[in-house]
Amino acid sequence: MLSYPLMIGWWEIVLIALIVLLFFGGKKVPELMKGLGKGVRSFKEGLNEVDKSIEQKSDSDSEKKSE
Repeated sequence: MLSYPLMIGWWEIVLIALIVLLFFGGKKVPELMKGLGKGVRSFKEGLNEVDKSIEQKSDSDSEKKSE
């Protein structure tokens, strides 16, 4: 059976969840997930801003070339 390093199964996810519960306890996990969600949202917003600035730059460059 071939093993891919980035593919994890259901039992690995369960094991990771149990380890997180042991380290942080049941009360801290929701706070950690909330912080993680905010971080991911902020990262996506940053990527969108970069995409928009690149698009605006390419539009302004194409307008200068057409003149």
